[in-house]
Amino acid sequence: MPPECKGGGYPRPQLWEELFGREDLANVANNLRVTVHRLKKMLSDTCLPEYEYIHIEKGLYKWESPIPLYIDALEFAKLVEQAKNETEKEKRAKLLLEACRLYRGEFLPGLSGEDWVIVLSVQYKKLYAYAMTEICEYLKEQKEYETILELTRTAVEIYPFDEYQTYRIDALIALNRYKEAHDYYEETSKMFFEELGITPSEKMMNQFHEMSSKMSRKYQDAEEIKEGLKEKSYENGAFYVQLPSFRDSYRLVRRLIERNGRSVFLMICSITDRQGRPMESREKLEVLSNNLHKAIKGSLRRGDFFTKYSPSQFLIMLVGTNRENCDIIYDRILGRFAENHKTWKQNLQYYVSSVADTESSNSHIRFQEKESYWK
Repeated sequence: MPPECKGGGYPRPQLWEELFGREDLANVANNLRVTVHRLKKMLSDTCLPEYEYIHIEKGLYKWESPIPLYIDALEFAKLVEQAKNETEKEKRAKLLLEACRLYRGEFLPGLSGEDWVIVLSVQYKKLYAYAMTEICEYLKEQKEYETILELTRTAVEIYPFDEYQTYRIDALIALNRYKEAHDYYEETSKMFFEELGITPSEKMMNQFHEMSSKMSRKYQDAEEIKEGLKEKSYENGAFYVQLPSFRDSYRLVRRLIERNGRSVFLMICSITDRQGRPMESREKLEVLSNNLHKAIKGSLRRGDFFTKYSPSQFLIMLVGTNRENCDIIYDRILGRFAENHKTWKQNLQYYVSSVADTESSNSHIRFQEKESYWK
Protein backbone atom coordinates (compact mmCIF):
# COMPACT_ATOMS: atom_id res chain seq x y z
CA MET A 1 0.00 0.00 0.00
CA PRO A 2 1.14 3.60 -0.47
CA PRO A 3 2.90 4.86 2.65
CA GLU A 4 0.36 7.70 3.06
CA CYS A 5 -2.34 5.22 4.05
CA LYS A 6 -0.66 3.97 7.21
CA GLY A 7 -2.46 6.38 9.55
CA GLY A 8 -6.01 6.85 8.28
CA GLY A 9 -6.53 3.55 6.55
CA TYR A 10 -7.21 2.51 3.00
CA PRO A 11 -10.80 2.17 1.62
CA ARG A 12 -11.72 -1.25 0.26
CA PRO A 13 -12.87 0.04 -3.20
CA GLN A 14 -9.57 1.83 -3.67
CA LEU A 15 -7.68 -1.35 -2.85
CA TRP A 16 -9.77 -3.22 -5.40
CA GLU A 17 -8.84 -0.65 -8.01
CA GLU A 18 -5.15 -0.49 -7.10
CA LEU A 19 -4.62 -4.24 -6.82
CA PHE A 20 -7.01 -5.69 -9.39
CA GLY A 21 -8.19 -2.79 -11.56
CA ARG A 22 -6.25 -3.97 -14.59
CA GLU A 23 -7.34 -7.57 -14.33
CA ASP A 24 -10.56 -9.17 -15.46
CA LEU A 25 -11.49 -10.86 -12.21
CA ALA A 26 -15.00 -12.02 -11.42
CA ASN A 27 -14.68 -11.60 -7.69
CA VAL A 28 -12.24 -8.90 -6.67
CA ALA A 29 -13.57 -8.89 -3.10
CA ASN A 30 -12.64 -12.54 -2.67
CA ASN A 31 -9.23 -11.97 -4.23
CA LEU A 32 -8.62 -9.12 -1.79
CA ARG A 33 -9.51 -11.38 1.16
CA VAL A 34 -7.11 -14.04 -0.12
CA THR A 35 -4.33 -11.47 -0.61
CA VAL A 36 -4.75 -10.06 2.91
CA HIS A 37 -4.80 -13.57 4.38
CA ARG A 38 -1.53 -14.42 2.60
CA LEU A 39 0.05 -11.18 3.80
CA LYS A 40 -0.93 -11.94 7.39
CA LYS A 41 0.56 -15.40 7.04
CA MET A 42 3.83 -13.93 5.69
CA LEU A 43 4.01 -11.51 8.62
CA SER A 44 3.40 -14.28 11.15
CA ASP A 45 6.34 -16.22 9.69
CA THR A 46 8.75 -13.34 10.34
CA CYS A 47 10.53 -12.39 13.55
CA LEU A 48 7.91 -9.72 14.30
CA PRO A 49 5.92 -10.04 17.54
CA GLU A 50 2.61 -11.85 17.17
CA TYR A 51 -0.02 -9.22 16.41
CA GLU A 52 -2.97 -8.39 14.15
CA TYR A 53 -1.00 -5.99 11.96
CA ILE A 54 -3.69 -5.52 9.32
CA HIS A 55 -6.83 -4.21 10.97
CA ILE A 56 -10.12 -3.98 9.05
CA GLU A 57 -12.82 -1.67 10.34
CA LYS A 58 -15.84 -0.24 8.49
CA GLY A 59 -14.33 -0.97 5.09
CA LEU A 60 -10.98 0.61 5.96
CA TYR A 61 -7.77 -1.41 5.95
CA LYS A 62 -5.32 -0.09 8.51
CA TRP A 63 -1.78 -0.98 9.53
CA GLU A 64 -1.35 -1.32 13.27
CA SER A 65 1.82 -2.34 15.05
CA PRO A 66 2.96 -2.72 18.68
CA ILE A 67 6.43 -1.53 17.69
CA PRO A 68 7.47 1.81 16.10
CA LEU A 69 7.08 1.84 12.33
CA TYR A 70 9.82 3.45 10.25
CA ILE A 71 9.30 4.00 6.51
CA ASP A 72 12.45 5.25 4.81
CA ALA A 73 10.52 6.77 1.88
CA LEU A 74 8.43 8.93 4.20
CA GLU A 75 11.48 9.87 6.25
CA PHE A 76 13.35 10.89 3.09
CA ALA A 77 10.49 13.11 1.90
CA LYS A 78 10.12 14.63 5.35
CA LEU A 79 13.81 15.53 5.54
CA VAL A 80 13.76 17.26 2.15
CA GLU A 81 10.61 19.23 3.00
CA GLN A 82 12.16 20.29 6.33
CA ALA A 83 15.27 21.43 4.47
CA LYS A 84 13.18 23.55 2.09
CA ASN A 85 11.70 25.39 5.07
CA GLU A 86 14.99 25.75 6.98
CA THR A 87 16.61 29.18 6.73
CA GLU A 88 19.86 28.40 8.56
CA LYS A 89 22.39 27.13 6.03
CA GLU A 90 24.16 24.58 8.22
CA LYS A 91 20.95 22.99 9.53
CA ARG A 92 19.55 22.95 6.01
CA ALA A 93 22.67 21.23 4.69
CA LYS A 94 22.54 18.65 7.48
CA LEU A 95 18.95 17.75 6.56
CA LEU A 96 19.76 17.51 2.85
CA LEU A 97 22.84 15.40 3.52
CA GLU A 98 20.85 12.98 5.65
CA ALA A 99 18.14 12.76 2.99
CA CYS A 100 20.61 12.03 0.17
CA ARG A 101 22.32 9.33 2.21
CA LEU A 102 18.96 7.76 2.92
CA TYR A 103 17.90 7.58 -0.73
CA ARG A 104 18.73 4.22 -2.32
CA GLY A 105 17.02 4.28 -5.70
CA GLU A 106 13.64 3.87 -7.35
CA PHE A 107 10.63 3.49 -5.06
CA LEU A 108 9.42 -0.13 -4.84
CA PRO A 109 10.95 -1.36 -8.11
CA GLY A 110 9.14 -4.67 -7.74
CA LEU A 111 5.82 -2.81 -8.13
CA SER A 112 7.02 -0.35 -10.75
CA GLY A 113 4.00 -1.05 -12.98
CA GLU A 114 1.49 0.14 -10.40
CA ASP A 115 0.07 3.62 -10.97
CA TRP A 116 0.46 4.80 -7.38
CA VAL A 117 4.06 3.54 -7.31
CA ILE A 118 4.87 5.39 -10.54
CA VAL A 119 3.47 8.65 -9.16
CA LEU A 120 5.40 8.40 -5.90
CA SER A 121 8.57 7.25 -7.65
CA VAL A 122 8.55 10.37 -9.85
CA GLN A 123 7.93 12.60 -6.83
CA TYR A 124 10.77 11.06 -4.83
CA LYS A 125 13.17 11.28 -7.75
CA LYS A 126 12.42 15.01 -8.12
CA LEU A 127 13.04 15.51 -4.41
CA TYR A 128 16.33 13.62 -4.71
CA ALA A 129 17.46 15.71 -7.70
CA TYR A 130 16.65 18.88 -5.77
CA ALA A 131 18.45 17.66 -2.64
CA MET A 132 21.55 16.56 -4.58
CA THR A 133 21.84 19.85 -6.45
CA GLU A 134 21.44 21.92 -3.30
CA ILE A 135 23.81 19.91 -1.10
CA CYS A 136 26.52 19.58 -3.77
CA GLU A 137 26.52 23.33 -4.39
CA TYR A 138 26.77 23.94 -0.64
CA LEU A 139 29.58 21.40 -0.24
CA LYS A 140 31.49 23.07 -3.10
CA GLU A 141 31.27 26.37 -1.24
CA GLN A 142 32.55 24.67 1.92
CA LYS A 143 35.26 22.82 -0.05
CA GLU A 144 34.01 19.49 1.31
CA TYR A 145 34.93 17.62 -1.85
CA GLU A 146 35.28 14.16 -0.30
CA THR A 147 31.64 14.30 0.77
CA ILE A 148 30.66 15.20 -2.80
CA LEU A 149 32.54 12.12 -4.00
CA GLU A 150 30.68 10.01 -1.45
CA LEU A 151 27.24 11.30 -2.50
CA THR A 152 27.87 11.19 -6.24
CA ARG A 153 29.20 7.64 -6.06
CA THR A 154 25.71 6.52 -5.07
CA ALA A 155 23.91 8.99 -7.36
CA VAL A 156 25.79 7.81 -10.45
CA GLU A 157 25.04 4.18 -9.65
CA ILE A 158 21.32 4.91 -9.33
CA TYR A 159 20.96 7.39 -12.20
CA PRO A 160 23.98 7.05 -14.52
CA PHE A 161 22.56 9.36 -17.21
CA ASP A 162 21.50 12.30 -15.02
CA GLU A 163 24.98 13.87 -15.18
CA TYR A 164 25.80 13.74 -11.48
CA GLN A 165 29.24 12.97 -12.92
CA THR A 166 29.80 16.71 -13.35
CA TYR A 167 29.84 17.23 -9.58
CA ARG A 168 32.17 14.28 -9.23
CA ILE A 169 34.59 15.64 -11.84
CA ASP A 170 34.48 19.09 -10.20
CA ALA A 171 35.42 17.52 -6.87
CA LEU A 172 38.29 15.50 -8.37
CA ILE A 173 39.68 18.60 -10.10
CA ALA A 174 39.43 20.59 -6.86
CA LEU A 175 41.39 17.83 -5.12
CA ASN A 176 44.08 18.03 -7.86
CA ARG A 177 43.29 14.48 -8.94
CA TYR A 178 43.40 15.43 -12.61
CA LYS A 179 44.37 12.04 -14.01
CA GLU A 180 41.50 10.39 -12.18
CA ALA A 181 39.11 13.12 -13.35
CA HIS A 182 40.33 12.75 -16.95
CA ASP A 183 39.86 8.97 -16.91
CA TYR A 184 36.42 9.34 -15.35
CA TYR A 185 35.41 11.82 -18.06
CA GLU A 186 36.54 9.42 -20.77
CA GLU A 187 34.63 6.57 -19.15
CA THR A 188 31.47 8.71 -18.85
CA SER A 189 31.72 9.96 -22.44
CA LYS A 190 32.02 6.42 -23.74
CA MET A 191 28.98 5.35 -21.71
CA PHE A 192 26.90 8.26 -23.06
CA PHE A 193 27.92 7.41 -26.63
CA GLU A 194 27.26 3.68 -26.34
CA GLU A 195 24.10 3.73 -24.24
CA LEU A 196 22.28 6.89 -25.35
CA GLY A 197 24.04 8.03 -28.49
CA ILE A 198 24.59 11.52 -27.10
CA THR A 199 27.60 13.66 -26.35
CA PRO A 200 28.51 14.95 -22.89
CA SER A 201 27.12 18.34 -21.94
CA GLU A 202 28.96 21.59 -22.58
CA LYS A 203 29.77 21.78 -18.88
CA MET A 204 31.39 18.36 -18.94
CA MET A 205 33.39 19.21 -22.07
CA ASN A 206 34.65 22.39 -20.40
CA GLN A 207 35.69 20.29 -17.42
CA PHE A 208 37.67 18.13 -19.83
CA HIS A 209 39.64 21.15 -21.01
CA GLU A 210 40.23 22.39 -17.49
CA MET A 211 41.64 19.13 -16.21
CA SER A 212 43.64 18.57 -19.39
CA SER A 213 45.31 21.96 -18.94
CA LYS A 214 46.10 21.21 -15.32
CA MET A 215 47.42 17.68 -15.70
CA SER A 216 50.62 17.73 -13.67
CA ARG A 217 53.79 17.63 -15.74
CA LYS A 218 57.39 18.00 -14.74
CA TYR A 219 59.52 20.76 -16.25
CA GLN A 220 60.83 19.82 -19.71
CA ASP A 221 63.23 21.45 -22.10
CA ALA A 222 62.31 22.36 -25.68
CA GLU A 223 63.51 19.07 -27.22
CA GLU A 224 61.54 17.00 -24.71
CA ILE A 225 58.43 19.07 -25.37
CA LYS A 226 58.77 18.64 -29.14
CA GLU A 227 59.28 14.91 -28.70
CA GLY A 228 56.18 14.68 -26.53
CA LEU A 229 54.08 16.48 -29.15
CA LYS A 230 54.98 14.05 -31.93
CA GLU A 231 52.69 11.23 -33.01
CA LYS A 232 53.76 7.94 -31.51
CA SER A 233 53.97 6.30 -34.91
CA TYR A 234 53.39 7.14 -38.56
CA GLU A 235 49.83 6.42 -39.70
CA ASN A 236 48.29 6.67 -43.13
CA GLY A 237 44.86 8.15 -43.60
CA ALA A 238 42.94 10.84 -41.77
CA PHE A 239 43.73 11.89 -38.22
CA TYR A 240 41.11 10.88 -35.63
CA VAL A 241 40.58 13.27 -32.69
CA GLN A 242 38.22 13.37 -29.72
CA LEU A 243 35.19 15.66 -30.02
CA PRO A 244 36.53 18.44 -27.73
CA SER A 245 39.71 18.62 -29.83
CA PHE A 246 37.70 18.61 -33.05
CA ARG A 247 35.56 21.46 -31.75
CA ASP A 248 38.65 23.57 -30.97
CA SER A 249 40.21 22.72 -34.35
CA TYR A 250 37.01 23.70 -36.14
CA ARG A 251 37.00 27.07 -34.40
CA LEU A 252 40.68 27.61 -35.19
CA VAL A 253 40.15 26.72 -38.86
CA ARG A 254 37.29 29.23 -39.09
CA ARG A 255 39.65 31.94 -37.84
CA LEU A 256 42.43 30.92 -40.21
CA ILE A 257 40.28 30.96 -43.35
CA GLU A 258 39.12 34.47 -42.48
CA ARG A 259 42.73 35.48 -43.09
CA ASN A 260 43.98 33.23 -45.86
CA GLY A 261 40.73 32.32 -47.64
CA ARG A 262 41.71 28.65 -47.93
CA SER A 263 38.95 26.25 -48.94
CA VAL A 264 37.87 23.97 -46.09
CA PHE A 265 34.72 21.83 -45.99
CA LEU A 266 32.88 20.12 -43.18
CA MET A 267 31.19 16.80 -43.93
CA ILE A 268 28.74 14.90 -41.73
CA CYS A 269 28.25 11.19 -42.37
CA SER A 270 25.16 9.71 -40.70
CA ILE A 271 24.18 6.08 -40.28
CA THR A 272 20.44 5.44 -40.73
CA ASP A 273 18.08 2.58 -41.41
CA ARG A 274 17.03 1.96 -45.00
CA GLN A 275 14.18 4.46 -44.69
CA GLY A 276 16.59 7.23 -43.67
CA ARG A 277 15.50 7.18 -40.01
CA PRO A 278 17.75 6.86 -36.95
CA MET A 279 18.83 3.26 -36.52
CA GLU A 280 17.29 1.58 -33.49
CA SER A 281 19.27 -1.68 -33.43
CA ARG A 282 22.19 -0.98 -31.11
CA GLU A 283 24.08 -4.10 -32.14
CA LYS A 284 23.89 -3.33 -35.88
CA LEU A 285 24.68 0.34 -35.26
CA GLU A 286 27.87 -0.60 -33.42
CA VAL A 287 29.00 -2.77 -36.33
CA LEU A 288 28.23 -0.08 -38.91
CA SER A 289 29.83 2.64 -36.78
CA ASN A 290 33.10 0.72 -36.43
CA ASN A 291 33.12 0.03 -40.15
CA LEU A 292 32.44 3.68 -41.00
CA HIS A 293 35.32 4.77 -38.75
CA LYS A 294 37.69 2.53 -40.73
CA ALA A 295 36.24 3.68 -44.06
CA ILE A 296 36.72 7.36 -43.24
CA LYS A 297 40.26 6.91 -41.96
CA GLY A 298 41.27 4.88 -44.99
CA SER A 299 39.63 7.16 -47.57
CA LEU A 300 41.12 10.52 -46.60
CA ARG A 301 44.52 12.20 -46.61
CA ARG A 302 46.75 12.65 -43.58
CA GLY A 303 45.93 16.37 -43.58
CA ASP A 304 42.22 15.72 -43.02
CA PHE A 305 40.82 14.95 -39.59
CA PHE A 306 37.59 13.57 -38.20
CA THR A 307 35.75 12.71 -35.00
CA LYS A 308 32.88 10.57 -33.81
CA TYR A 309 30.06 12.86 -32.73
CA SER A 310 27.72 10.02 -31.72
CA PRO A 311 27.39 6.29 -32.47
CA SER A 312 25.60 7.21 -35.70
CA GLN A 313 27.44 10.36 -36.85
CA PHE A 314 30.97 11.34 -37.81
CA LEU A 315 32.26 14.86 -38.52
CA ILE A 316 35.01 15.28 -41.11
CA MET A 317 37.15 18.35 -41.82
CA LEU A 318 38.37 18.39 -45.43
CA VAL A 319 41.23 20.83 -45.93
CA GLY A 320 42.24 22.38 -49.28
CA THR A 321 39.52 20.81 -51.44
CA ASN A 322 36.45 22.01 -53.37
CA ARG A 323 32.74 21.15 -53.41
CA GLU A 324 33.02 18.75 -56.34
CA ASN A 325 35.84 16.82 -54.70
CA CYS A 326 33.73 16.45 -51.55
CA ASP A 327 31.26 14.34 -53.51
CA ILE A 328 34.12 12.24 -54.86
CA ILE A 329 35.49 11.80 -51.32
CA TYR A 330 32.08 10.70 -50.04
CA ASP A 331 31.78 8.17 -52.87
CA ARG A 332 35.18 6.81 -51.82
CA ILE A 333 34.05 6.54 -48.20
CA LEU A 334 30.78 4.89 -49.24
CA GLY A 335 32.66 2.40 -51.42
CA ARG A 336 34.90 1.33 -48.56
CA PHE A 337 32.00 1.32 -46.11
CA ALA A 338 29.89 -1.03 -48.26
CA GLU A 339 32.79 -2.96 -49.77
CA ASN A 340 31.72 -6.28 -48.26
CA HIS A 341 28.01 -5.52 -47.86
CA LYS A 342 26.59 -3.69 -50.88
CA THR A 343 23.23 -3.13 -49.18
CA TRP A 344 24.95 -0.97 -46.54
CA LYS A 345 24.99 1.86 -49.10
CA GLN A 346 21.37 2.45 -48.12
CA ASN A 347 22.45 3.02 -44.51
CA LEU A 348 24.64 6.07 -45.09
CA GLN A 349 23.75 9.72 -45.69
CA TYR A 350 25.90 12.84 -45.79
CA TYR A 351 25.79 16.62 -45.76
CA VAL A 352 28.64 18.88 -46.68
CA SER A 353 29.21 22.61 -46.39
CA SER A 354 32.05 25.07 -46.61
CA VAL A 355 33.31 25.89 -43.12
CA ALA A 356 33.08 29.55 -44.08
CA ASP A 357 29.34 29.10 -44.72
CA THR A 358 28.32 26.71 -41.94
CA GLU A 359 26.51 29.45 -40.03
CA SER A 360 24.80 30.97 -43.04
CA SER A 361 21.14 30.36 -43.88
CA ASN A 362 22.14 28.51 -47.07
CA SER A 363 24.06 25.75 -45.32
CA HIS A 364 22.65 22.32 -44.44
CA ILE A 365 24.96 22.33 -41.42
CA ARG A 366 24.51 24.89 -38.68
CA PHE A 367 26.30 25.49 -35.41
CA GLN A 368 23.81 27.80 -33.81
CA GLU A 369 21.93 27.80 -30.54
CA LYS A 370 19.10 25.21 -30.26
CA GLU A 371 20.18 23.33 -33.38
CA SER A 372 23.86 22.78 -32.91
CA TYR A 373 26.41 20.07 -32.42
CA TRP A 374 27.96 22.25 -29.79
CA LYS A 375 27.04 25.58 -28.25
